Amino acid sequence: MDERKFLRALFDAAIAAAQPAKRIAAFLPAPPKGRLIVVGAGKASAAMARAVEENWTGPLAGLVVTRYGHGVACRHIEIVEAAHPVPDDAGMAAAARMLESVQGLGADDLVLALMSGGGSAVLSNPAPPVTLAAFRALTQALLKSGANIVEINTVRKHLSTISGGRLAAAAMPARVLTLGISDVPGDDPSTIGSGPTVPDPTTLADARAVLAKYAIEPAPEIAARLRDPAAETPKYLPNAAYRMIAAPLQSLDAAAAVAKAAGFAVHSLGPDLEGEARDVASDHADLVRAIKAGRGPVAAPCVLLSGGETTVTVRGHGRGGRNAEFALALCVALDGLAGVWALAGDTDGIDGTEDNAGAIVAPDSLARAAALGHAAHERLADNDGYGFFAALEDLVTTGPTHTNVNDFRAIVIA
Repeated sequence: MDERKFLRALFDAAIAAAQPAKRIAAFLPAPPKGRLIVVGAGKASAAMARAVEENWTGPLAGLVVTRYGHGVACRHIEIVEAAHPVPDDAGMAAAARMLESVQGLGADDLVLALMSGGGSAVLSNPAPPVTLAAFRALTQALLKSGANIVEINTVRKHLSTISGGRLAAAAMPARVLTLGISDVPGDDPSTIGSGPTVPDPTTLADARAVLAKYAIEPAPEIAARLRDPAAETPKYLPNAAYRMIAAPLQSLDAAAAVAKAAGFAVHSLGPDLEGEARDVASDHADLVRAIKAGRGPVAAPCVLLSGGETTVTVRGHGRGGRNAEFALALCVALDGLAGVWALAGDTDGIDGTEDNAGAIVAPDSLARAAALGHAAHERLADNDGYGFFAALEDLVTTGPTHTNVNDFRAIVIA
């Protein structure tokens, strides 16, 4: 067996299972009596918009914002690209235009919202007195702190004019139907893209608590916003409905089917794993050793699968996202254990801010790195998973996949 090709086949199956073109038709609503306005945000939103156009027979118009490089051509829906994970002027301008596009609608009109992971950044419109510069600085601090996606979005929702249910509130009395692709543990619609079309269960106090937990000192205008009762997010939206068209579990199931067809037993740890990437990697390595010793929940040959979203507390100056961090930490923890291969990758095709989706771990990764003069422990301490696996030519590169169902991890045990 070519283990690299097999791991890539598992990853490709997971990505294919979440493609909007395959998923969206069954979830489209009946045409409204009035107008249909399409809006959306996230790394999969442009592909979702094209899938809507291909399956909709009536008139439509709209605006969708996605990450740079993730756009696809549409005939009627305008596609705007903006920065991720740190927002820019393009996303701010798109958010303002989107808010304006849903105002003045009537009860017979329908807003179809297409939401996926990444929407929080590309659809950022800080509320006065918060400036974009202050919002960008806070975003960078949160990303480096080790805060999870729920915590990060709790803060961002309370600093925005459009997130946390405010887009749906602006559209009233029109109906709002959201079609979502989940990239968050638990598939919570209020967290996906910071939930611009759903009620927000978090509070200003929750947002302040997140900043206190990670010892982040916000800019004065952010502190003022988070103390203002008028900045609280909507808690009830009678005009809003939500349909989840793709989620991480479906992608893990698709990968499991490929593994079983190849004759492997499969043990899934589920789609919702969270925690520091290197700690999650250590837990996976412990399980691998237990299976190799005959004390695990499944016998080799087998494939371990898991999803979810880990975090990285950035202390070094290297390159790499959470999947490269996981892969490097797993490599260190396995210490060259024979017969074990692994892949960790982000299903959107971009690991953090790099050009790779993730990386592959082989039994000889440590030895090959050492021969090139690279010490894995030192690279891990410097958060340099990208550099480590680039030197080994074991980065996984897909380019934008036009979907996003969170991280994917597969470990093959011979």
